[in-house]
Amino acid sequence: MKRTLILTTALIAIAAAAQAQDKQVNLLSWGGAYGMSHVEAYAKPFEAKTGIKVQVSDADNPATPVKAQVEAGNVSIDVASVEYADAVRLCDEGLLEEIDPAILTPAADGTPAAEDFIEGAITDCFVGTDVYSMILAYDDTKFPDAKPAGAADFFDTAKFPGKRTMRKGAKFNLEFALMADGVAPDKVYEVLGTPEGVDRAFAKLDSIKNNVIWWEAGAQPPQLLADGEVSMAFAFNGRIFNAAQQEGKPFNIVWDGQIYEMEGWVMPKGAPNPEAAKEFIAFSTAPEQQARAAEFISYGPPRVSAAALVGNIEGTEVPMGPNLPTYAENLENALASNLDFWVDHDAELQERFNAWLASN
Repeated sequence: MKRTLILTTALIAIAAAAQAQDKQVNLLSWGGAYGMSHVEAYAKPFEAKTGIKVQVSDADNPATPVKAQVEAGNVSIDVASVEYADAVRLCDEGLLEEIDPAILTPAADGTPAAEDFIEGAITDCFVGTDVYSMILAYDDTKFPDAKPAGAADFFDTAKFPGKRTMRKGAKFNLEFALMADGVAPDKVYEVLGTPEGVDRAFAKLDSIKNNVIWWEAGAQPPQLLADGEVSMAFAFNGRIFNAAQQEGKPFNIVWDGQIYEMEGWVMPKGAPNPEAAKEFIAFSTAPEQQARAAEFISYGPPRVSAAALVGNIEGTEVPMGPNLPTYAENLENALASNLDFWVDHDAELQERFNAWLASN
């Protein structure tokens, strides 16, 4: 009887392992240092725990192929990392599966996940994974004396000469331009919500248009800085941090005027492996995994209970906390991206940006 029980248990374990091997999660990320954090903090430990394979691929902006695949009725992506505003827009268009917060892992003290995330980090179709920011960064060797200290300095090519690099799009740049023009962070969206405010932002961008190299992939700004093609960048904080920390590049981050926002997981409508995808989302958004991801790249975890779990920068004895956008001192003159504003105005402002960029 005992022998039969052991044999039955073994057969069940083998069957479970075989079933896990048949499952797969096709994850679409952003590549570079950020994509690596997804692999190390989420994909590898998830595979080790469940036996479910995670196939990771990259895109400059995963929201674009998600929309294209669902509209074409040919979906291969199970989980994608997207910006918050893109998630809301795609959900409103009916292109995403809804995600029930009940599937998410509770905090260690039993607090339901829905109560453990910061405000706005869970929506009908989105679960936040990190808080990132767009920051001013510069090559320290280019400015041996006076150092850039805020948005206004980014636009001052007389005092701080050299090319700049900015993301090719309206979002973030218009806010940054207004702050450089003297608008306080808490007034930015009030100003940008008027035709005069939009004109003012574009006029400020006009002042450096001929000195800007536009980037589309997050890995480009640190490379442009490293190659000496630009002296300053308006870029994702994590990409700059990793280039400085892991590659020893002489890059400095200016937190004054940072614009922070969330990224997180979505499931495209018709995802081929929905149950495995939900299992992956629940695992990867647990407090321990979010804290672990923050040790690989300097993006803050959106779960309250995860903050205290963030340790040192991976492979060092240096605490990661002061390098996160959510660190108290780094938030002193920060701007929270107004997600509702961009859901409502992204299309029109992006159209104007494209026209402006194409004009002389």
